[in-house]
Amino acid sequence: MKVHLLWHIAHHNEAGEDGATLHLDGDVPYLDEQDGDDAKLLGVYSTEALAGERIHRARLLPGFAEEPDCFHIGEYTLDRDEWTEGFVRLAAAGTEPPGTEPPGSGEAGPGSPG
Repeated sequence: MKVHLLWHIAHHNEAGEDGATLHLDGDVPYLDEQDGDDAKLLGVYSTEALAGERIHRARLLPGFAEEPDCFHIGEYTLDRDEWTEGFVRLAAAGTEPPGTEPPGSGEAGPGSPG
């Protein structure tokens, strides 16, 4: 059985030319959560047509009306794994996980000069 997930991307990124907000990557909404974009799941529908009807209703609402072309419908098979591998965590720019600071960059501890 196929289901259709309807997403909306609220954009806050600076990935466009001269730091402008990038809304679309071709015909698909651009998404960079690390740069402030926010993905919202609006619903799960049995048909693409029902998801499309929801888009029309959502475009009348605050927020969605300001970005009317930033909806995405993804088709998925029910009861099937989509993410089949593990993942790694990436440190945010300018931050490092505890214990990975370069020598001499942290506070002085026991036995350290200073």
